[in-house]
Amino acid sequence: MANIVEMPKLSDTMEEGAVASWLKKEGDTVEEGGSLCEIETDKATMEYQSPFGGVLLKIIAQPGKTMALNTPIAVIGKKGEAFDMNALTAAAAGSKAAPGPAAHAAHAAKPAPVAAAAKPASPVAPVAPASPVNTGRIKSSPLARRMAAASNVNLAGVAGSGPAGRIVMRDIEAVVARGGASGSTNNGGFVPMAPREDQTIPVTLMRKTIAKRLLAGKNDAPHFYLTRSVNMGNMMQWRQMLNDAAGEKGTKVSVNDLVIFATSRALRHHPGINASWQGDNIVQFGAVHMCVAVALPTGLVTPVIRNADQMPVRDIAAASRSLAQRAKAGQLANEDYAGGTFTISNLGMFGIEEFTAIINPPQAAILAVGATIPTPAVDAKGNVVVEQRMKITMSCDHRVIDGVMGAEFLKTLAGFLEQPLMMMV
Repeated sequence: MANIVEMPKLSDTMEEGAVASWLKKEGDTVEEGGSLCEIETDKATMEYQSPFGGVLLKIIAQPGKTMALNTPIAVIGKKGEAFDMNALTAAAAGSKAAPGPAAHAAHAAKPAPVAAAAKPASPVAPVAPASPVNTGRIKSSPLARRMAAASNVNLAGVAGSGPAGRIVMRDIEAVVARGGASGSTNNGGFVPMAPREDQTIPVTLMRKTIAKRLLAGKNDAPHFYLTRSVNMGNMMQWRQMLNDAAGEKGTKVSVNDLVIFATSRALRHHPGINASWQGDNIVQFGAVHMCVAVALPTGLVTPVIRNADQMPVRDIAAASRSLAQRAKAGQLANEDYAGGTFTISNLGMFGIEEFTAIINPPQAAILAVGATIPTPAVDAKGNVVVEQRMKITMSCDHRVIDGVMGAEFLKTLAGFLEQPLMMMV
């Protein structure tokens, strides 16, 4: 008898899924435990292995369509076998109500890179460029731009002959020699941008889950925010010493790695911050499992560095780099996301000086880290000096953390960042 393959639950938080691509087509032989399709979950795109062996008689789920868990996605049976879909569905429902020895367990799923999830059905023919010749940012030399402005030549209509299509002086001279018929303009050298059309972008399961969790986190947890400026001069010197000692092949330490190192140790001194609201109870976690925010094209993920407070700074750097690389390749497993107790979100590398972040439930706090920038400051002798300062902002769940508790934690953390040797005591 033919068997129905249903949408599996591939992560603890998965509530729905979508077939990203089929690795078999109707009529193909499928081995039990063999690759059947790639399924997009709320966290990654994962390869799914068939729970049955036989022939793929029918594909039900179309790629990209979101479906609830346990919804039929395919039928597998014997070659040429006729089947009644209603009867199969009823039989599958009956087997769940009274499972027996013939019940099949879901086979393990192994992560697959998200980039390989969807393959185009047929090659797309190249589209010929439309007039104007250039759209968006136009590459041109300074001399060519001055000549174009003086001659009222619109650079959008000029084909560049320089390296990588760059417009150079001879290109402007050629347009002027032709009378500038196609490229001339009286707009004082202003180059209008080509109009863009509206785009409708389908929401991925990851983005839906992010939206749901952050909305719940913002609505459920009464947020308040504490900001502190930190002098990073000593920490930057320590980082330079660490990286110089590592050499070319050693593990390099980033500013974010140092923030994780200092924060995890500050949490040991303030267990009330490393906590969670549980309704009737507040849980103060014994271990410090640090979530690190990683930006992906499809959304934000927060893989976990476990027992960060027990790790040397180079081990934190290696773990952080490994998690980021695997996240971008879509190779994180469910356990890489589970059990985090505190989250750090760092936008300093993008030049953001200060921001606030939304708490990652069920945690009680999240630390937003800005850029380290040279800033005028007054030293103890009243002199104006330039310091390498960084702003950190902690979002707190007021059900768990009071203002003084949060302020004391940031005082400890700032002390560690400003005087790294204090972490060794």
